Amino acid sequence: MDATKLKELKHFIEQCQSNPSTLADPSLSFFRDYLESLGAKLPSSAYSDSHEESDDDIEDLHEEQVKVEEPEEDDEIVESDIELEGEIVEPDDDPPQKMGDPSVEVTEESREASQLAKAKAMEAISEGNLEEAIESLTDAISLNPTSAIMYGNRASVYIKMKKPNAAIRDANAALEINPDSAKGYKTRGMARALLGQWEEAAKDLHVASKLDYDEEISAVLKKVEPNAHKIEEHRRKYERLHKEREEKRTERERQRRRAEAQAAYEKAKKQEQSSSSRNPGGMPGEFPGMPGGFPGGGMPGGFPGGGMPGGFPGGGMPGGFPGGGMPGGFPGGGMPGGFPGGGMPGGFPGGGMPGGVPGNVDFSKILNDPDLMAAFSDPEIMAALQDVMKNPANLAKHQGNPKVAPVIAKMMSKFGGPK
Repeated sequence: MDATKLKELKHFIEQCQSNPSTLADPSLSFFRDYLESLGAKLPSSAYSDSHEESDDDIEDLHEEQVKVEEPEEDDEIVESDIELEGEIVEPDDDPPQKMGDPSVEVTEESREASQLAKAKAMEAISEGNLEEAIESLTDAISLNPTSAIMYGNRASVYIKMKKPNAAIRDANAALEINPDSAKGYKTRGMARALLGQWEEAAKDLHVASKLDYDEEISAVLKKVEPNAHKIEEHRRKYERLHKEREEKRTERERQRRRAEAQAAYEKAKKQEQSSSSRNPGGMPGEFPGMPGGFPGGGMPGGFPGGGMPGGFPGGGMPGGFPGGGMPGGFPGGGMPGGFPGGGMPGGFPGGGMPGGVPGNVDFSKILNDPDLMAAFSDPEIMAALQDVMKNPANLAKHQGNPKVAPVIAKMMSKFGGPK
């Protein structure tokens, strides 16, 4: 077997050993099949289709991750019943009672007549005739609509009659006339207790007790306060539970957003890794498979069908190097204009340079040149080569570099054209 071919084969195998993803190239599927037929176990990176996650797989992974982080909703909080003690009555729905006209002028005679009506009402109450007492107190209020005590007295009778709504209307009227009416707060508190409005009743009774304490207020408070405390504790308990549940929902929403962000990051990372595995080594873009020796990532830009970038359409470098070599000892007559023939020969399993090279250029001379291969591993030299490839005019600034200039000159000699 030709020695040159053996060297190229050896170099290819070394490349596969150092970077198994080289075998992922679809054009080498026959070689993978051959290795597997011999019982070889290839790493996952040697496959391009079955062992790489597709975009759909990554998207499924993204959705699964977010779904895993999605919490289950809490059960709805059902408030328990409160065991309360005390007598309550059905709300009275009678039409509102007659109220006094505050625009009426109250004279001394009407005030005295109002007191007589009040005395008559007190007598009726003592006899248990509550309806008659209401009528007398209504007359007293009509005669003196500015008297808060008259409204308070009638509210007391309504409480005895178990008509809490009527009592509250009279108590409110008394408090409008006199905001410091102890009778007004007392009767309203007692009426609210009859309706089961325990917390409101306790507040009114406490105010009444401060304004004008009596034993009746104290007796009612002893029945009202325990219920008011139970309701307050119940409300605080469930306010706390609702607050805790809301805080959990907020925290779970924060975790969900964090999980989505993490999943998006993992997706982008996997896509980047997948893209890297599809273009191992080699030149980016147009040269996805240049084996070994181009550690800087290959020659940028690519030669997709004609000359070096910047335009070498016919041979020679632009700017005054049409045919007679490059200054500073670069023999060969400038860079060849385009690679019209077809891929790079021998030893380029990853796909060669597109557009081809002239038939008389033997790239094995570069691969078999130990000086050039060693130079390609030097980052400084590779940076200079890439700089020249990006802009041929940059060649001048590297001519004075004793390390770079000889390598460029030697490469140019490989593309010297027909001999």
